Amino acid sequence: MTKPPRKPSTPLRIAPDDLQLAPAEDPQREQQPAGWAIAARNYLNLDMSILLGILIIAIVFRFHRITLPLVDGFSWREISTAMMADNFRERSWNIFFPEVSWTGPGPSYQGREFQIVSYLTALLYQLFGWHDWFGRVVAALFGLVTVFSLHRLTALCWGEMHAHAAALAYALMPAAIQIDSSVLPDPAMLALVTLGVWLFVKYWAGGSGWLLPLATVSFSLGALSKPPGIAAGAVIFYLMVCWILEKKWKPAGLVFLSGLLSLAIIGAYFSWAIYLARSYPPFHFAGSGGYIWDYGVGTYVKDRFYFQSAWNTSVLWFYGYPFLLLFAVGLWMPPSRAEDPKQRALSTIPYIWLAAALVLYLAAAGEITSNVWNLHIFHVPAAIFCGHGALLLAKLSSKTVLNPTVVLRSICILIVAVGWSTLPLVRTMKKPIAMNGKLLGEELARLAQPGDLVVAIAPDVGDPVAVYYSRARGWVFPPGGGDAEWSKFVADDATAIAQLEELRAQGADLFGVAKNATDNEGRLFIEHHGGVVDYLDRTATKLADSDKLLVYKITRP
Repeated sequence: MTKPPRKPSTPLRIAPDDLQLAPAEDPQREQQPAGWAIAARNYLNLDMSILLGILIIAIVFRFHRITLPLVDGFSWREISTAMMADNFRERSWNIFFPEVSWTGPGPSYQGREFQIVSYLTALLYQLFGWHDWFGRVVAALFGLVTVFSLHRLTALCWGEMHAHAAALAYALMPAAIQIDSSVLPDPAMLALVTLGVWLFVKYWAGGSGWLLPLATVSFSLGALSKPPGIAAGAVIFYLMVCWILEKKWKPAGLVFLSGLLSLAIIGAYFSWAIYLARSYPPFHFAGSGGYIWDYGVGTYVKDRFYFQSAWNTSVLWFYGYPFLLLFAVGLWMPPSRAEDPKQRALSTIPYIWLAAALVLYLAAAGEITSNVWNLHIFHVPAAIFCGHGALLLAKLSSKTVLNPTVVLRSICILIVAVGWSTLPLVRTMKKPIAMNGKLLGEELARLAQPGDLVVAIAPDVGDPVAVYYSRARGWVFPPGGGDAEWSKFVADDATAIAQLEELRAQGADLFGVAKNATDNEGRLFIEHHGGVVDYLDRTATKLADSDKLLVYKITRP
């Protein structure tokens, strides 16, 4: 008797949109659990291997030149963060009293964000000694958390292939690389809010109930690290509304209560920060000013919401044309509409995040374009749309990514993005523009006696980099903080001499200036305030005079 032909093994097919391994239609597939378990394991291994590779790429770019002194384009803001780390270690470990060192002997408590980056940096100082680049390491580690959380969030929204593309786009985006390797609170903000949103989305999609409190804690810490993080809460609010529309009152109520708790904690902390700013000289609250309610709607409209400044930053510094093109393509051509209502809700998340960030920009464009690292909240949706745009351009009309033409296009897109944007723009942002300020600070450190107070003018007037590297306390000049204009020299020598005499009376011991010190109106100190230099020649002792700096020992009255 002839044996029936052997049934062929179940084939596998590649889904064009997400590269998932799936069985072809086979009524007997339930009889093959072992084969499917192996396929699932192989797929998981491939997926995790790709994610690991992207994380390695992110590590390479974020840890390149990680030991660079704090003299790059973000020096001003980095130095204040690093000073707070110094003062946690040297003066008080109370995280609710962040203190800088550029407003005199102190106490110099200021209204600042919840100091996660500076506090962790201080702990590294305590364990391993002082190194100015430890804060960069902390920031870079938070950047890796963002890469991972962004990947998993995108996988829930648009599938695994989009997750790979979005995470790779973020890993290579020049602005993300620079911010994630700078001593700023923003890397912690984005990492923690992205982690919180991902955990919440996972909970919303049917995950464990423990995900909600974890998401609440993570998101709250992120928003405490930097208020722009609150914009990402629009995603959580949107999914809560979806539950309300489905009449799922209990989970929606839990989310509502968690949100109220989070907002109460955030509000309480920043109320405390405002109290500190109003109670201690120089009465400085970080990030105050520059909002639409400060300048007025008319001013914002007249200045076109500072879009020209934002565009210049985007093209010349943060993204470059390749990433902007990928973003435009990804935003213009959305992914195919999902059939499942729950998946449709999830696929809207990148648009919700982007819309919330745009609302934030319209309300705070003056502040954001003045301190461009505040654009970091845009980088999660920007990376998602850049990744989608790259996939669209790579695939074009192809139905699968496992196609030599698609692979070749992908390689070309990667080469153009890295060669035209990533490498040149990161190199530009990491130029040591404040190096003369560091040299001045080191000269002051060499000349100072223990307990001396310094007055220092860095190349960028108002930047406290020279005070920081002097390893002493002191003042920037002109004295800054509060409502004072501290990035512009006063109009005449008499006023500047009066300011200097006031600092002398408060205990200033050394005065140093970088000879290329220039204010925000382009005026050199040694030219604009030649009378101040003459006054110091008569009343103080010159200790150092080179082509880069000038240092005087101030004689006490």
